[in-house]
Amino acid sequence: MSQNEASVVLVHGAWADGSSWARVIGPLAAGGTRVVAAPLPLTSFSDDVAAVNRTLERVPGPVVLAGHAYAGAVIGATRDDKVKSLVYVAALAPAEGETVADVFYRAQPHPLAPKLAPDSHGLIYLMESAFGTAFAPNAPVEQHVLLAAVQRPISPACITVPTERPLWKDRPSWFLVAEQDRMIVHETQRFMAQRMNATVRSHPVDHTPIVTAPSVVVDIIREALGTLAAR
Repeated sequence: MSQNEASVVLVHGAWADGSSWARVIGPLAAGGTRVVAAPLPLTSFSDDVAAVNRTLERVPGPVVLAGHAYAGAVIGATRDDKVKSLVYVAALAPAEGETVADVFYRAQPHPLAPKLAPDSHGLIYLMESAFGTAFAPNAPVEQHVLLAAVQRPISPACITVPTERPLWKDRPSWFLVAEQDRMIVHETQRFMAQRMNATVRSHPVDHTPIVTAPSVVVDIIREALGTLAAR
């Protein structure tokens, strides 16, 4: 099977949308790979898993499923047989019985990590300044402005639900550890990657390499595609 026979489905995290993958989609599509970004409502964990499953229904398999940040938990909750490999990009990977919050808060936060709290509508927004100090500090200022302007808030219902047996228990996984991450400290990322028995690729990148270091992300997705083709 050639890489071009597989599909790549990309899943965004909190405070983002599918366009956050734009600099990853371009090179993959230019190489002939079918790529789709799944839109998450970020309203509850079950809503987000359902959104990924609807996207998977639309694409032919086999599939490499990639998630950034919060979306690591979401991609681990799908049960679609078309998914053959998982790619975690500075992502959260709760084990069975854990919540997203459990792994997010397991270690002391970075000193520049933003304080997170729901607003009067029960939604968690990221303060505008945090896009430059923690979310994507390696991006230029104009990118910070854009990311803040299009952010999608996340509901606490996304991060407080215990997860079932994650798919990474049954599929090969790759994990991009972001050594300069100020949102999910790299020690937590390494802890999750090691217990997943994932193939680890560690780089001096910030929390959002899909924006600030897209070639690193493209390389790891292509690596997953390559092993898929070899099976």
